[in-house]
Amino acid sequence: MRYLPLSEDDRRHMLAAIGADGIDALFKDVPASALLEDQIDLPPHAGEMQVEAAIEALAAKNTGAASAPFFIGAGAYHHHIPAAVDHLVQRSEFLTSYTPYQPEVSQGTLQALFEFQTQVAMITAMDVANASLYDGATACAEAAMMACRVTRRSKVILSGGLHPHYRDVTLTNARFLGLEMVTSEPDVDGTEELAGRIDGGTACVIVQNPNFFGNVKDLGALADACHDAGALLVVVVSEILSLGALRPPGEMGADIVAAEGQSLGNAMNFGGPHVGLFAVNERFIRQMPGRLAGQAEDVDGRRGWVLTLSTREQHIRREKATSNICTNSGLCALAFSIHLSLLGNAGFRGLARLNHGRAVTLADTLAEVPGAEIVNQSFFNEFTLRLAKPAAGVVDALGNDGILAGVPVSRLYPRRDDLDDLLLVAATECVSDDDIGRLAKALEGAL
Repeated sequence: MRYLPLSEDDRRHMLAAIGADGIDALFKDVPASALLEDQIDLPPHAGEMQVEAAIEALAAKNTGAASAPFFIGAGAYHHHIPAAVDHLVQRSEFLTSYTPYQPEVSQGTLQALFEFQTQVAMITAMDVANASLYDGATACAEAAMMACRVTRRSKVILSGGLHPHYRDVTLTNARFLGLEMVTSEPDVDGTEELAGRIDGGTACVIVQNPNFFGNVKDLGALADACHDAGALLVVVVSEILSLGALRPPGEMGADIVAAEGQSLGNAMNFGGPHVGLFAVNERFIRQMPGRLAGQAEDVDGRRGWVLTLSTREQHIRREKATSNICTNSGLCALAFSIHLSLLGNAGFRGLARLNHGRAVTLADTLAEVPGAEIVNQSFFNEFTLRLAKPAAGVVDALGNDGILAGVPVSRLYPRRDDLDDLLLVAATECVSDDDIGRLAKALEGAL
């Protein structure tokens, strides 16, 4: 047998050793309402080959991003990942490394994190970045909590252009901290006005750029309004590649940047694992969540790296902790860093231009389709269409034709009938002219 489960005698001896009457005694603190009354509805046990065949059959029901015209975005994007990225991250010294508590034996890991932080700080135009968080949504929640600590205020204004998943994660965290969360109507056309809602109790305004609907804005005036009121501006970026073409948040006055780094080096993976990016102005560094890899010198003047300012133990001190983040997405961060290193400055900007160009071509083509209207006045590689029919049905119809046409906004705003006709479409460097032509033709037929 490959696996050796405990025998009844083993269980009996273990229960006797801890003074428990039975297995149920180990779960006495779990409410009865949370316990299952029946067995989980799963197939009976089977041999390894049979299990593999069953799992492969389930996986075959999915349509992979590389096997069909693919226009899905909404926070996770299909980009080409150089073969070198996967080859390098699977080296054993990276794949099996863990928390670098002992810097003397973790110099490689710490240097990689230091390089990653440097890259994130550079592309966001911020002073300092941490060694990654779980994903963009939790980074957004951490930004809200950090802003409240820094300002000693409790009101957070959430833009209507913030990704609904990011909004919901932030609301969930805030619910247990007594924070006042002010939500906004969906900012479909990118014209919402947030400055007038800021008052003396506002800790921060959280705005996404490009926003969930693809709109791009200059946030300089909003940053000034925040700072005049003693509040912070938090900028969320769900498509990190956009910073190769757009003015970075730091240059627009952002105090905190929370971003998703999946687009570089990391596959979509059905939604995770991804990698959260977090960057701040230096004066707020002691309130920054997560880890920080710092550069130092040893007694002989040689360069080295250490974890600085905070330790993991800080994050398990309950209400005294700056964060509930006690680890980081190290391998995903490494993949991000390798990909960005391979691109370099010119390659990063060139890939961003290529993405925008693909999206412009897609927009120009779909604008000619009867029954389809482009909502955006500006965008990077994703924009919103208003269709003559409910978008969910159109997406299903095109899916049956082997075309993954985008994300119906109603999927993320299920109780908003006024958004049923909106469709988010994204075009990356992986989208071909043939893909665009097939989508346009199929969309015209569906409408």
